[in-house]
Amino acid sequence: MATLIQIKNSPGRGQSRFALWDLGFRPFYLLASTFASLSILVWAMQFSGLLPYAYLRGPMWHAHEMLFGFTLAVLTGFLLTAGQNWSGQATPKGAYLAALAALWVAGRILVLSPWTWLAAAVNVAFPLAIATALAIALYRGRNRRNYFFVALLLLMAVAQLVVHLNALGVLRVPGWAGIALGLDVMLLVLSVMGGRVIPMFTNNAIPGAKAVRQPWVEKLALALVLLLIAADATHVSGTWFALLAVLAMLAHVARLWLWQPWKTLHTPLVWVLHAAYAWIPLHLVFRAMAAMGWVSSSVANHALTVGAIGTMVIGMMTRTALGHTGRKLIATKAEVSCYALVSAAAVIRVFVPLVNPLLVTYAVLLSAAMWSLGFAIYTVRYWRILSRAPTSYSSVTVMPAG
Repeated sequence: MATLIQIKNSPGRGQSRFALWDLGFRPFYLLASTFASLSILVWAMQFSGLLPYAYLRGPMWHAHEMLFGFTLAVLTGFLLTAGQNWSGQATPKGAYLAALAALWVAGRILVLSPWTWLAAAVNVAFPLAIATALAIALYRGRNRRNYFFVALLLLMAVAQLVVHLNALGVLRVPGWAGIALGLDVMLLVLSVMGGRVIPMFTNNAIPGAKAVRQPWVEKLALALVLLLIAADATHVSGTWFALLAVLAMLAHVARLWLWQPWKTLHTPLVWVLHAAYAWIPLHLVFRAMAAMGWVSSSVANHALTVGAIGTMVIGMMTRTALGHTGRKLIATKAEVSCYALVSAAAVIRVFVPLVNPLLVTYAVLLSAAMWSLGFAIYTVRYWRILSRAPTSYSSVTVMPAG
């Protein structure tokens, strides 16, 4: 069932007002896209030695920031916006929302500083603050179904805590265990939200598409992801883990097939979401292969992060931004360019090193350039859309009811 949103705009034809702090998606989508496009420069500065005092550095900084910086910012924008729709209760806006954005920005700066304990405290505090804000809205609206997302935000806080306590020498558990937990949480988020929005958006945009959510397939796909997370937590490996990953892959392929992605090829706002979801079974195949020692775990991780997360993020940030600001749900050349660049970045980053490991450096650099350009185009194109209030009333179906 869909939620129909009526967007009320400032009076006066042709007039607009600054609206960046009106709702969570506005600042956090802009922060995420800007960070995604610029962070590659910070990555280069670390390699060149221009950031000698960075608290987190090298691959750990890259993993931490893409997961707990970029991805968590997008998730925050989505959940603070969706949470208001699900619960019928207000989520942070105005000064409260600005303070949350400032907390996120402080986290990005502090991991590059020598102030280690402050960096850890601020970064762990951010998902806790978002979980609290979301929990208050859901509780007041008696929306128990979505408490699940509060729990996932708390898990993201725990995952960050593991990374930071290890970096501070307090915890012997490897920091990469926290990264792995965060990636598993995001796999579950994509699986849940993909099932909620992709069939709905497909049927709304394409008459006669008939994307189907088969209950037993939906439950099986999510159950197998949960089992995969449990297997990770209990250090199951080798053949048993590979078998579980293959079963999960088959369930997600069946799920995607029922959504009929081939009918979306002429509708970019929809096909990008199907393309993003297709990276989930690819990720699961590569996890199975990595468990057997056939490929590097990096291949599986980048299939999830650059492929599934990156492509889903750019697809959702365009569609929901257009919908929530009362604009027509039509992809222009700018949106299609974003989709093509981020999708190409994923394909190059994952498959070129598989085909020829000697080309890995070139693949990383080309992929990074495409990723950066894709999100830079989004930032330029959506700055006014996200920072200014729309100028007329409109009703737009934006997401499933909670």
